[in-house]
Amino acid sequence: MLPSDLLSHRHNGETIVPKRLAINSNLGLATELINCFQSLTGNCMGELDRRLQELEGDSPDFRVRRGLAHILKSAFSTFEIVSPLEPPMLRQRVFAQAATVVPSSQATEKTLAMLADTLSGELNREVLPVHIREGLYADLPENRILTQFDAPEPEALLHRYNIAQVQGIFYRATQIILNAHRNVPGEYKLLFRYLKLFQLMAYIEGDADHGFTITVDGPTSLLKVSTRYGLALAKLLPALLHVTRWSMHATLQTRDFYTGEPKTGRFSLDSDCGLVSHYPPGKPYDSMLEASFANRWEKLKTEWVLEREVDLIPIPGSVMVPDFRLVHPDGRVFLLEIVGYWRPEYLQKKFAQVRKAECDNLILAVSERLNLEKAGVNIRKTPARIVWFKDKLSPKAVLELLDGGDRSSCSK
Repeated sequence: MLPSDLLSHRHNGETIVPKRLAINSNLGLATELINCFQSLTGNCMGELDRRLQELEGDSPDFRVRRGLAHILKSAFSTFEIVSPLEPPMLRQRVFAQAATVVPSSQATEKTLAMLADTLSGELNREVLPVHIREGLYADLPENRILTQFDAPEPEALLHRYNIAQVQGIFYRATQIILNAHRNVPGEYKLLFRYLKLFQLMAYIEGDADHGFTITVDGPTSLLKVSTRYGLALAKLLPALLHVTRWSMHATLQTRDFYTGEPKTGRFSLDSDCGLVSHYPPGKPYDSMLEASFANRWEKLKTEWVLEREVDLIPIPGSVMVPDFRLVHPDGRVFLLEIVGYWRPEYLQKKFAQVRKAECDNLILAVSERLNLEKAGVNIRKTPARIVWFKDKLSPKAVLELLDGGDRSSCSK
């Protein structure tokens, strides 16, 4: 993302409009900057910055250029400290030697060359004097070496810049309201996963048939404004772009340009915004356990059809997305959730969700390796059919339960 000094936006009444670059008319600029980074791979950051400054000149669009360069540095470049020894240790040894040399007002390159040669001798000439001199301050930012540059396509860089400008709006958000409308459940699950990953405070209402309303508190709604939380909120935007139909409205805390007094700003966005996400789409399966179960199910001779993440169970303030749905031609439908994760907090939350869901067609596949008692989970009070498994979840054990077996089955 971009630092605040590289963000550009304008006000239209209370509405804030972030700057966005037209893709086709800025391809040349993006290509020029990408080529600059490619040509200077193997050079230090200081040399790269000097070259970027030359390209910038007195151009009036310097903030755009610096913004694009910032994204190339932070997202596509690897800068490393190249030194024969850790620079602090190297400086300590060189300075210790320098203390034994008679002080001179002309202590210069010649003196440093002598000290580097002496230290090289102490290291049995395994490190050349020139490398000692180069590594002495190699840990300073301007001396770090651009060792790898994964050049993006020019279009991808411009799309990344446009997203970053919109993300900057959320640094000062007090509240965001998302409305997701009748989407594929897998898209919802990816969005909910990112909400959890970025530790955002969200309240979820609705259902899969009518859509969900997600209320997310912003960093300025906290007792103390948190920059870290604002960044986490901004990181949610690329995940939201993977949802097909949605709209979003944000309330912002800004300051008047002339008086500096606080005032309220507004920002809206929807799924027709034209932004392109750089986050990867959701994986087909969350774990090897799920993938293995699905692959083994395909080999069964059964009328039950296994579907991936196609149903959602609303619960107060949140939502549960079962891993699979099992559908029979006669109309019977069951939902299957695999519980194989061991952390006590996860288990407590998962079983609390199951109790709140009050779903009478839910099957839980529970690993025997989980210490449910230690996690404070009473499996007897769980209103769901249970399938136990040890290493792999057996499709046959699930099938037996579906075809009229007991409410509890075992799979080895």
